[in-house]
Amino acid sequence: MENVLDIYEQPYNRLEPVVCFDESSKQLIDDVRPPTRSQPGQAARQDAEYQRNGVANLFMCFEPLAGWRHVTVTDRRTKQDFARQMQWLVDTVYPHATCIHLVLDNLNTHVAASLYETFPPAEANRLLKHLRFHFTPKHGSWLNMAEIEFSVLSRLALNQRIPTLSDLVRIIGGYEAKRNAKGASVNWRITTPDVRLKLARLYPSIPD
Repeated sequence: MENVLDIYEQPYNRLEPVVCFDESSKQLIDDVRPPTRSQPGQAARQDAEYQRNGVANLFMCFEPLAGWRHVTVTDRRTKQDFARQMQWLVDTVYPHATCIHLVLDNLNTHVAASLYETFPPAEANRLLKHLRFHFTPKHGSWLNMAEIEFSVLSRLALNQRIPTLSDLVRIIGGYEAKRNAKGASVNWRITTPDVRLKLARLYPSIPD
């Protein structure tokens, strides 16, 4: 826990960006009957019946100090998908970074082995030299600021029926562009001293 909080307290360094990474999903749902728009004296109507079109996976990369985020939409959430996200961060987003600090949870795909199972050993090793994983504790994924950004995304863009993958990509792209243009970030106030005080019961007691 303290490792993650200490990383959040570091000043901005473009050569060592702190990126919060997380996954979520969105069920693709289409209307069986076209909804009706609102008219004078009549509210918009949407039939309760719907059609399921599968589930899409969302990868969130969020750099709080830069006010930047990007969501990649994929069909699946596999070790190979995770590895390609890491390659994209290293080679495309932060090609000049000496080290990318990644805050992420303990999902079974979030391991160095995912890169070795996806790329040749030399390529996996090259990428891992630029990555440093900082894992949130068990039952402590709330420490990952990407979860906060996912909450905003759900509230502002995903609280509607989205029928296809292409529609989802378009809607998320619009949300992302607006948030990035504003440089929207998170007002994070939790510090290591705060945690030591509030969660004292979780720390070992050292006798005098």
